[in-house]
Amino acid sequence: MSIEKDINQTKPFISEYHKAIINIQFTHSWVVGHLKSVMAEYDITPHQYNILRILRGSKNPISILNIKERMLDQQSDASRLVERLVIKGLVHKHVSQKDRRLVDITISDEGLHLLHTADSLNDDLLKIFSNITVKEAEKLNNLLDKFRDSQD
Repeated sequence: MSIEKDINQTKPFISEYHKAIINIQFTHSWVVGHLKSVMAEYDITPHQYNILRILRGSKNPISILNIKERMLDQQSDASRLVERLVIKGLVHKHVSQKDRRLVDITISDEGLHLLHTADSLNDDLLKIFSNITVKEAEKLNNLLDKFRDSQD
């Protein structure tokens, strides 16, 4: 389906660039909606999932500031998200050994277990790419990278 049909656009877009911006925004919402429905099974949000993946990939404890820098949505309230993960027992907070003013965050065994279980969701997520070949996905990635590079 075209973006015009998806959003019931009856007039032509101002330009192909304008159409691309709208298409990116719409597609982002569509992907996030799909991710939310998959993550609901694990009682976590996509932002919490992102934090758990960051922590799993980090060899050492990291600060909330470091987590925020690595998050996909850097406008998220990382502190609040981490607190919710602490309450769920998925992460631990510790006073930093290097700087007592900082708090280090680590993933718990329960968090690792949840991620291990949720790794199967990658198969569910990949289903949204069923109409796209690997070559097309590579081209899409290159175009998106190029798009973001234009803003540096």
